Amino acid sequence: MLIALTGGIASGKTAVANHFAHLGVPVLDTDQIARDVVEPGQPALQALVATFGSDILQPDGRLDRAAMRKRVFNDPSQRRALEAIMHPAINRMLMTRSQQAGGDYQIHVIPLLVEGGRAKEYDRVLVVDVDEVTQLSRLMSRDGSSLELASNIIASQATREQRLAIADDVVRNEGTLEELHALVEQLHQRYLALARDH
Repeated sequence: MLIALTGGIASGKTAVANHFAHLGVPVLDTDQIARDVVEPGQPALQALVATFGSDILQPDGRLDRAAMRKRVFNDPSQRRALEAIMHPAINRMLMTRSQQAGGDYQIHVIPLLVEGGRAKEYDRVLVVDVDEVTQLSRLMSRDGSSLELASNIIASQATREQRLAIADDVVRNEGTLEELHALVEQLHQRYLALARDH
């Protein structure tokens, strides 16, 4: 059984995913896979250099993620070119790792699930939900972002309403870490029962 875990930036997806992993659930994170597919020698990195030029590389031959992000953030055509290379490469590696991971059920962490239109590929969608004020303050303290930058990043993602509309399960992450862990443990028992019937 495959469960997509999503939520806005700074909503607490990582804390939820880490606790599922702590409970022994295979967790595959597409953000980590996105980093892995652009390691030196990977076909996706070669395709990016062919499309955007070698100035997207750091001196050590790795992708300069900050430079790439700046380049595509305000240019929709450049962002589409980036996504056309990255999304298929990420999906291929995700499927390969999923087949190898096993487990009663798996959690696939997909921050841009709504934006990518991929919810239907999963048995269930778990949304980590947080109000926008909390999200803004967490993002600013976590990344040192200005209010304007944090607001723009949040605005570039799907809305809270769009995420909740595709959710089968919702974890409201506005309490303590202990409360969050308790919610994850309840879901874990539920998912194990659903996986047995799957």
